[in-house]
Formats: sequence, structure tokens, C-alpha cells
Amino acid sequence: MAEANGNNGSGLGAKVAERATKMWDNTRNSQAWNSIFRPGSIYRKGYTDSPRNRSYVIMNSVLFHLHPVKVKRHAVKVSYTLCLGGLSFFLFILLTVTGIFLMFFYRPTATEAWATVQDLETAVAFGSLVRNMHRWGAHLMVLSVFLHMSRVFYHGAYKSPREFNWVIGVILLLLTLLLSFTGYLLPWDQLALWAVTVGTNMMGYTPVLGNQVRFVLLGSKEIGNDTLLRWYVLHVLMFPFVIVIFMAVHFWRVRKDGGISGPL
Repeated sequence: MAEANGNNGSGLGAKVAERATKMWDNTRNSQAWNSIFRPGSIYRKGYTDSPRNRSYVIMNSVLFHLHPVKVKRHAVKVSYTLCLGGLSFFLFILLTVTGIFLMFFYRPTATEAWATVQDLETAVAFGSLVRNMHRWGAHLMVLSVFLHMSRVFYHGAYKSPREFNWVIGVILLLLTLLLSFTGYLLPWDQLALWAVTVGTNMMGYTPVLGNQVRFVLLGSKEIGNDTLLRWYVLHVLMFPFVIVIFMAVHFWRVRKDGGISGPL
């Protein structure tokens, strides 16, 4: 009797597995599946094994296309400057995730900004942890980007054919510093107020358009609620949007210029 039940159980399991396999095959052969995944991707076969079709597989796969066909030996060698660019990108992702969490609780008004920061530190679950991850992540990103630029300069990796990507890297460094500075102002404490005062006064001495630039950054003739709102929009919307575009161009140029460059 027990043996019969065992046979029935194994037969039922085989039927379930057969139906699951058939359903999976039908799904992969459906029009919806084929419209999403192109031939040659890891989820849809369609090319025979040949040198030409292998190149199609690389070009049609986003994951494969991000990496060069060949990787130089020095690019995978463990060194003290290994993956500083990748570390900077990882810290940017960390700052994005933690920043979205903080946006749920932060209110960019002159009367409530400091109070919401205090609530994050004392009343919100894991608020202090996430805020410190965001704050220290910002410091580490500035450091890693600076060290990455120093490595590129020291190794002469800014030379031909990478001059354009060096300019993109300098712009990314400036954007990183601007992101750090604008985030430094958001607690709206005494340090933030004096930082805004010094920064906007420096902008006011810009030739020709100094006063107009200062007025745009302050939102009025003096520091107030509009000032905090403008710096908040710069920090959470404008600068991240611009830096994502330049990072995409930067990664694309690394790929097109032959991968990671090594010492001369």
C-alpha cells in the first residue's frame, strides 16, 4: 500500500514537472516574450554559433555590451587603486537610496527643516542610521572621486584617445562637490546659514552677472524660505539628473576607448 502511494506521488510529481516545463516552453515561444527579449539574449535563443552571430549576441545584450570583448591584464590586477570609479558609482547608488528614504520625512521649509532632521535622529525607526549612511556616503564619494581623478592624472590616462572622457570626469567631480555642498545646507542650522551666506556672496562677485546669479540662488535679496527650497530642488532633482547623464557618457566612453587604461 505504501509502495503504491509512493508510486502515485512520484507520478504526480512527474506530471507537475512536465506541465511546468511545457508552460515554460510555451511562454518562451509566445509573441509577448519574443517582443520583449531580442534574439541572442540569454533569455531567448535564435542565433547559431558563429563569429558573426556571437557579435550579435554581444550587441543585443545590455549586460554583455557594457563590457569589452577583451579585458587587459592590468584591469583585473588587484592594486591600491582598484575600482575607484566603480566605488564612486556604488556610493552614488547608496546616496540615491538613502536620500529617497530621507525625502519621506524631510520638509524643506525654514521653520521645519531642522525639526524634521531632529525627528529623523530621535523618532524615526532607523532614521539616524540612514541619515549617517547618507552623510558619510557623501564624504566618501567626494574622496573616492578625487582619488579616482588623481589616479587617472598620475597614470597619464587623460591622454589620447581619452581627452574627452577626462573633461567629462572633471565635470563629474564638480557636480559631486556641488551635490555635497547643497546637501550640507539642508539641515538649515547655523553652519548651513553661514555656508549659504559665504557661497552666495562669492557668487555675487562673478563678473557681469554676479548680482543676478546671487538673486537666483537666494530667491530674493536675502536668505529665506525660498533659498532653502531652491537648494533643495538643486540637491534632489537637478544635480542628480545631470550627473546621471554625464555618468552614462563617462561609462560609454570608457567602453569605446578600449576599457580601463593602465600605467604608462
